[in-house]
Amino acid sequence: MLFSSQLQSGILIQRYKRFLADIMLSDGQIITIHCANTGAMTGCANSGDIVWYSTSTNPKRKLAYSWELTYTKARHWICVNTIRANSIVKEAITAHRLAEFVQYEQIFSEVKYGQENSRIDLLLEDSQHNRCYIEVKSVTLHEPNSVKGYFPDAVTTRGQKHLRELTLMAQQGQRAVVCFLVLHSGIQTFSPATHIDPSYCRLLVEAMKQGVEIRCYNTHISTSGIELNQAIPIMV
Repeated sequence: MLFSSQLQSGILIQRYKRFLADIMLSDGQIITIHCANTGAMTGCANSGDIVWYSTSTNPKRKLAYSWELTYTKARHWICVNTIRANSIVKEAITAHRLAEFVQYEQIFSEVKYGQENSRIDLLLEDSQHNRCYIEVKSVTLHEPNSVKGYFPDAVTTRGQKHLRELTLMAQQGQRAVVCFLVLHSGIQTFSPATHIDPSYCRLLVEAMKQGVEIRCYNTHISTSGIELNQAIPIMV
């Protein structure tokens, strides 16, 4: 996935009201940028870190700038724009870079399904109309001085709902997958964050018992774009 425009950088002053962040440019100018990440962003939004942002030409937007990447003092790259995750996974599947999904010929995004008014991130279908439901989750919570990563970074009732929906799909004989996409260059192993959202983690274990597949991939992140790299170990 390539960024549609060249990213610009600044120094993070603060993130506030969840969706806003102030940064200082090299000439001392302070601008406000949009933050699409609604999570806790633990370790991803420390004052003094370098922020890379994209620029929109859409005149209807209140803020023209969008926070895309963080480069931390520990020299880690992080994609904080969670909207990018679905596109990265979709691109890898479309390019037949993931052997576990090469049998599917069609791919759809944001399809309604389930019993709790949900939308699946990606729906795959083969020539025999067999379906695969994929929910994509961004992983950015990094344990300092380690290679460990976790999801979620805050209690997620929405994520719990998604697990219930996928478990129901698996019980009905459909293929269901949770794809954890690591968007932090310091993370090399993945675990569910039991210490943050034990309910989510219990549902994840139950989903696995019912046949829901769990996948985790890391990524290569640069100011040009982000590419899915390879599978990494999952510690449940």
